[in-house]
This record gives sequence, structure tokens and C-alpha cells, in this order.
Amino acid sequence: MSSSTVPNDLRVGIVGCGAISRNHLEAFAAAPGAQVTVVCDIDPDRARQTAEQYGIAHAVGTVDELLSTGVDIISVCTPHPTHEDVVLAAAAAGVHILCEKPIAVDLASARRMTSACHAAGVRLGVLFQRRFWPAAQEMKADLVADRLGEPILGQCTVLLHRDPTYYSATPWRGTWDSDGGGVLMTQAIHYIDLLIWMLGDPVEVSGKIATFTHDIEVEDTAVATVTFASGALATINATTAADTALGARVQVTASSGATRTILEYPEGTDGRAVLRAENGSVSTTPDYPDDLVANADLRTINGALIPHHTAQVADFVAAVRNGCAPAVTGHDATRSLAVLLAVYESSRTGAPVQLTTDMVVSGDVEEVTA
Repeated sequence: MSSSTVPNDLRVGIVGCGAISRNHLEAFAAAPGAQVTVVCDIDPDRARQTAEQYGIAHAVGTVDELLSTGVDIISVCTPHPTHEDVVLAAAAAGVHILCEKPIAVDLASARRMTSACHAAGVRLGVLFQRRFWPAAQEMKADLVADRLGEPILGQCTVLLHRDPTYYSATPWRGTWDSDGGGVLMTQAIHYIDLLIWMLGDPVEVSGKIATFTHDIEVEDTAVATVTFASGALATINATTAADTALGARVQVTASSGATRTILEYPEGTDGRAVLRAENGSVSTTPDYPDDLVANADLRTINGALIPHHTAQVADFVAAVRNGCAPAVTGHDATRSLAVLLAVYESSRTGAPVQLTTDMVVSGDVEEVTA
């Protein structure tokens, strides 16, 4: 779609009316130049209820019905393994796609999705809204401008809590077939994305996963080391078994000796710079208040993330209107998926996993600019 043919208000369809759809509905309502015109869910009652709650004209039960309404963009809010079918259908219809993370649960699926969007000339964005934290934007800008030097060491620490009902109340959670993984696939992937965004292309991963607390098939705890093409090294530590949750932390040390640390606590709120150590000085803010926040439920966490969803939705709408790549592309999302899948493989085999370019993209990249 060229900029000259973009309508004043882009028509948006939401696919999947589960918990995270609230964030997409409210984000598109706040973003200029776009309007949600149809929602879709395999449960017709849930689709109708969502449409009534948000004043949306149409509620349908299939992706084909949604696409037939003439939408310009879809937001994919369905369970992880279903993303590919929805994305391929939208690409074939010439519709731009904003997809919840993870992009897919295996690399072949992710490559098919990015290739299909490239061939169709449509934008594919993936939700990693934490890139829009002001503190993350500042750290990235300083690295790009070489104000800190080359990043040499990274740390990603994710200490979260999930109540047993988080898994038991939603049958597809906590299984390999329906969820694709545990804490790495569903929670830590956000911070793995930040780590890669700061440190560059990963080339080798070693890791171990375990399940200590939750009655689930997939992991609730993981550790890993990652080597990057630049030679930088990083560690990943993640769990949903922390009680009380202590949030998530991303730290980068650069060749100048400077170290920056961003902490997200409570989960869902703005990641803030809690440590700046550079040029012989140290500036810190308290990591945690005297009265720690109790473990938040999923609705509270998702609600706190709505402003960050809104920032990324606004970026995606602008990318569609201006004919440029969104801030987070399908290729970006495939890199973070490749790292966590490598942790699973390394844990299974006991050996490091080498990552190559052809594991992440297959010839074409979807960042079209025409």
C-alpha cells in the first residue's frame, strides 16, 4: 500500500479476544490514524461481548470473515502456535500484521511468516513494547552514538511470580504443544529481545532449563550464556517461581567501562535506570521500595503495559502510513526466538548451540520500504 493510497483512518481487526486483546484495543483507540472496526474469536459470544464493550461495529468467528471486511491491519492476539496461520492468511490478503510475541514457537514457522510478508509487501511487526521505555531508548541511543563504547557484557535477570491458577485457568498455558515453552517463551523473551537489541547478533548459546515449582510440562526456571558476533558475552537467568517477584533487570557494560542497568519493578511498569556507572562516577536509585509490591495478577500487569503497547502501536501505524519498517520487525522477533530455542536445545543435548544467519532468515527479510 503506497502512502498516497493509505486511508485517513486505517481499519484494524483484532484476532483473538483473550486477556491481551484489551491492550491492543485500548492502544489502537489511543493511536491517531487507526480505528478498530472488527474483532474475531473462535468463541462467538466472547467476540460479541468484546465488540459491545468497546463499541466495535463487527464481531466474527473466523479470520477469513475478518479479512473479508476490508481491514488494513490486523493485531494477532491468539495462542502462540496459531500465529503462523493467521499471519499467512493476512499476508495473502495484502493486510499488514502486528503480532503478539513470540512470533512463533519454531524457527521454520517464523521464517515462513517473514518470507510471506516480504513477498506480499506488507509490514510485519511483533510486540516487544519494552523497547519503548524511555530508559531503554536512552541506553540504545547512547550505544548507537558510541557514547559508551562497544557493549562487552550483558545480563538479563527475570525474577517473576506466577500463581498456579495462571496455568490451570487457561488450558493452553504450560504445555509444549500449545504454549511452546515456559518462562523463556512467554516472559523472558521480552528481556532477551532487549539484550539482543543492545548487544547485536547472537552466535552461540549454552543453557539449562528446569521445572521446580509449577505443575507444568514446560520450564519455570532457566539459565543461559550467550556469545555475540562482536565477541560480547551475556547471561540469562529467568524464573516464574519467585515469591515475592522482584521484577526484571537488563544490564550492559561497555568497553569504556560504563555500566547501565534498567529495572522493571513492579512487573509491567516503566523500566527505569537504577544504575549509571561511568566516567569515574556512580549514580543509583533504590531498586526496591521499603514495602515491596505484592505479586501482581495478570490483569494488573497487562493493564500497566497499555501505555507501552500504545507507543508501539503508534509506531506501527506510522510505519504502515509512511511505507517504512516498524521499530520491531519479524526478523528482530526471530532472533530472540532463536536464542530461547537454542537454550532448549542446549539443555536437551548438553552442548552449545551455534546460531547462523540462515537460522534466522531465509533469503528475504520483511523490512520492505517501498
